Amino acid sequence: MMYRCGWGAKAGQETVLAVEITRDGFEWALRNACLSSYVRGVHADRATWQRQLKRVPARVQWDPERDLRLQPLRYRSLQVCLSGEAVRLYADEWTVAIRDVTPLAHEIRALISGDDLSAATRLLPQERPNPAGDKLLRTGTHGDVTAV
Repeated sequence: MMYRCGWGAKAGQETVLAVEITRDGFEWALRNACLSSYVRGVHADRATWQRQLKRVPARVQWDPERDLRLQPLRYRSLQVCLSGEAVRLYADEWTVAIRDVTPLAHEIRALISGDDLSAATRLLPQERPNPAGDKLLRTGTHGDVTAV
């Protein structure tokens, strides 16, 4: 995800934080989420999806992942957007740690600029598939849920 802020170099995105939340909180968000866009065959109809989208405290969408050279990878990662009750829960109950990883992002960016991709890769947080898979997503989706 650090590449999305230009490794801490984009204007207004110079600070990169790693936010750790509880598994229970993450799973609550997934259970109470709706896909951010209408998908024929997943939703009964567009009107039903729009009503659901207005009342849920979380939205999810599958975003393409990129490698260090920003080339598309074969998998997508889940983006979760919180609103309403979910924002309060995130701030007051789910968040267990916040770390400033800006220096790490800058170090990775420098290694990429110097074409040392193997060293940059070793500094990236390790990702692994979410053991719950996509069964927590109430509306059903495609792809693999990834947890860091």
